[in-house]
Amino acid sequence: MSGRHPRTFFKPLVVGAPRPFTDETRPRNVERMIHFVGFHDPKMAAKGEEMLRAGSVDVMLGNFEDAVPVDQKPAARGAFVKMLRSLGTGDKKAGLWIRTNQLGSTDFMDDMEVVKASSGAIDVVMIPKVECSADIIRVDWLLAQIEAAAGFEKPIMLHAILETAEGVERILDIACSSPRLHGMSLGPADLAADRGMKTTRVGGPHPDYGTFADAEVPGMPRAFHQGELWHYTMGRLVDACKTAGIKPFYGPFGDFKDLVGCEAQFRNAAIMGCDGAWTLHPTQVEIARRVFSPDPKDLLTARRIVAAMPDGNGAVMIDGKMQDDATWKQAMIFLVQAEQIVGKEGETARTRYFGPALPPNDPRIIPRTFEGRSALALASTGNSRQMA
Repeated sequence: MSGRHPRTFFKPLVVGAPRPFTDETRPRNVERMIHFVGFHDPKMAAKGEEMLRAGSVDVMLGNFEDAVPVDQKPAARGAFVKMLRSLGTGDKKAGLWIRTNQLGSTDFMDDMEVVKASSGAIDVVMIPKVECSADIIRVDWLLAQIEAAAGFEKPIMLHAILETAEGVERILDIACSSPRLHGMSLGPADLAADRGMKTTRVGGPHPDYGTFADAEVPGMPRAFHQGELWHYTMGRLVDACKTAGIKPFYGPFGDFKDLVGCEAQFRNAAIMGCDGAWTLHPTQVEIARRVFSPDPKDLLTARRIVAAMPDGNGAVMIDGKMQDDATWKQAMIFLVQAEQIVGKEGETARTRYFGPALPPNDPRIIPRTFEGRSALALASTGNSRQMA
């Protein structure tokens, strides 16, 4: 869909640039929260660097776009570059991203100067208001030129934000545009404005969006059920990302005081297939960590399914419910996700998910991925013989 022939899709766009990641080589990082930090504020910048060094968030993102006043954008870039230069080998214990200004702005190329100065430490560049595949391809070429000129050893990935109606309509083209694409996020506030939606909220539901139950007794009040404002768009985003083999994310939840609402919105996204969400305030970090990690109860069910049908073939009954190859694939999602979190967080996570008495790599309990393949790619074969 990008216009490039399949034979050349994974070739570097510029001589000397690193080869793009493939499905087999792409990093399998745990990214439950993308934590936004405005580096124009010295206190926030210091806290962001602390998070990056401690690994207290999965991803720390330096934000140069909307939340940064125009006259403070140079200071934000300068503070971010200063932090980059202070990092030693092994200091970076979380993913390091930036969000640039939109492609049509005069600030975008200034943001690229930060990438040039990064020595390859930046993992992902997030691009706002992406509307077509050409937007991604344009930045793909630019990053390849920067990588080749600077001698970066690994490719920098791209992440697109879905913030306009045009972007929604072209979402699959965008998702399949480049091997550099890491994933896509929903940007509900800008999308609401572009659609002309009647709301002033940054993500989340709207109290007046819903349906009434049928009247059971004439003249009596009818129950009102609030609807999920973003369900349609999130469904399209998840489907496009899964088709392309990239990651879907929910974006921001702007009411920092409404922790219950934030958790509900994040949980909806997790159940629909999202890998994580944006966190704009420290109170949202632990919500995202909990919601986008497998629930131990779900994990126990998954372990029972795999134990009952290790090769994923046939059908069995567990507690009166049929389990077959489809539920085996579902179980694998929980198990591989837990294994990845154990790899990041260590023994504490292993105890939480698998119990302290289990061997570290018991194949009956923790199905192993191999050669970087995802659980779904593995499960689609209908058996687990390749897990040896």
